Amino acid sequence: MSFASALAPAKINLTLHVTGKRPDGYHLLDSLVVFGSVSDEITATVAPELSLDVSGPFAEGVPRDESNSILRAAHLFQARSGVEVGAHIRLIKALPHAAGIGSGSSDAAATLALLAELWGVPPLPADDPDVLALGADVPACRCAPQPVRMEGIGERLSAVHPLPNCAMVLVNPKVPLPTGDVFQGLARADNPPMDALPHGLGFDDFCQWLKAQRNDLQAPAEAITPEVGRALTQLNRLPAVGAAVMSGSGATCVGLVPDIGTARQVARVMQVAEMGWWVAPAEML
Repeated sequence: MSFASALAPAKINLTLHVTGKRPDGYHLLDSLVVFGSVSDEITATVAPELSLDVSGPFAEGVPRDESNSILRAAHLFQARSGVEVGAHIRLIKALPHAAGIGSGSSDAAATLALLAELWGVPPLPADDPDVLALGADVPACRCAPQPVRMEGIGERLSAVHPLPNCAMVLVNPKVPLPTGDVFQGLARADNPPMDALPHGLGFDDFCQWLKAQRNDLQAPAEAITPEVGRALTQLNRLPAVGAAVMSGSGATCVGLVPDIGTARQVARVMQVAEMGWWVAPAEML
């Protein structure tokens, strides 16, 4: 095959419980991870070497060198698979970066799948240690679009009961929020884990369950970027929003709604209320 393409969907942490900290400094997490229909787009063609072009509304500030998660994943997979060719990779960056929706991790995961198809070699499974080495969220993103429970430092993944059909509105104030800064502000690292997710919940009951869970990074994220609190307040004021959460380490906040039509209506309200923010309706995959 000489051409391949893939979507790298937004990764949403509907919950994020910080349950411990290892001696090496890595935090232990317990998180319900889902994916949204808004995504980056990646294409690749066979080429002698590995290279990357970046375009799109959030291309500014995305590195084009070996620090980019796409090229890191590509070099890793090239070495692991033993192929003697490269790829010219093109990224259309539609998701904000440093935003808590795993856009770099999702890009890396999509690249691994994309290059396996392009080069005609077996893909790396989500539980491969080299996949985790690319980033804590990359194994979960390799499972997309299936929702998963992510535990440990990202290496423990388990299937969850089917979730109700629903949609979401993603809201980001366009303020980058570095993950390391948020973790440094964490008050404590030994918090209780996520409650068991009951089977067969409808939308309303799922939202009630979600409200009883936490994102332990929300408080330090709000301390750094008050717009996070403002986004959550705006979403919670809207009757159509069943639950509003911050994803990952922020600053993207997510409002859950019953269907994509409602998501588009809520998105229009948020776009008027907060001019200049990134607002995107999406289906939950």
